[in-house]
Amino acid sequence: MAIAKERVHVEQPATSNHLILFPARSILETEGVHVSYGTKPAIQNISLTFPHQAITALIGPSGCGKSTFLRSLNRMNDEINHCQVKGKIAYRGIDIYDPQVNVFELRKQIGMVFQKPTPFVKSIYDNIAFGPARHGVKKKRLLDEIVETSLRKAALWDEVKDKLHSSALSLSGGQQQRLCIARAIAMKPQVLLLDEPASALDPISTRKIEELLNDLKKEYTMIIVTHNMQQAARISDFTAFFLMGEMVEYGPTQQLFSQPKDERTKGYVTGNFG
Repeated sequence: MAIAKERVHVEQPATSNHLILFPARSILETEGVHVSYGTKPAIQNISLTFPHQAITALIGPSGCGKSTFLRSLNRMNDEINHCQVKGKIAYRGIDIYDPQVNVFELRKQIGMVFQKPTPFVKSIYDNIAFGPARHGVKKKRLLDEIVETSLRKAALWDEVKDKLHSSALSLSGGQQQRLCIARAIAMKPQVLLLDEPASALDPISTRKIEELLNDLKKEYTMIIVTHNMQQAARISDFTAFFLMGEMVEYGPTQQLFSQPKDERTKGYVTGNFG
């Protein structure tokens, strides 16, 4: 089945037996999520709620399970042999691992941007238009609108509007990453997953990506994996600290960094380990 429309905007009569599964500002929720590769556990018992129009950062040392968890949120782990996911991940009240869920529709609504920029070996225009065209948008006028709107939202339009038919590979690393964000936006997602999107970029490009994400959260729910604690502190509204496959602590970013409740969190954010 296709992913259902947002439930929180549907008004129910006072006598309705329908259950609204999320608070009004929540869009994605996990409950007791375990992921393993064969017999090797990667993460265990992760329960989180992701508020709408906010940035949630996942921090922790290398190998702690952040990226594994992120990839489970739009079933990218399906591509890995012997990967098993247990527990519940619900998007707008729908269990995304239900056999009836259309994975391609799911990934339209929960887009992903990877650590290394991954533009297609195509023109800038075709990088953006490719997804919508594959999903049925055929009129060039509509594709033109999608391309321009997506590039504007990614703060890239003014830099590339005169060379849309040039190769995407001619762009700088930072521009390529913003192009990949624009490509994800073109599919009109509700959620963006970002796996260390600035780790391979120079400081100036990193700043542009951070400014872009702050602008985009007005429209999207974003979940970002980052090793850069300063970056998490600058751009995220909420932070979850992972350690050895478990989530140690979660809360508003300012609170987690200034008044962590767990000594392990305090040790990590103060640089005493990790």
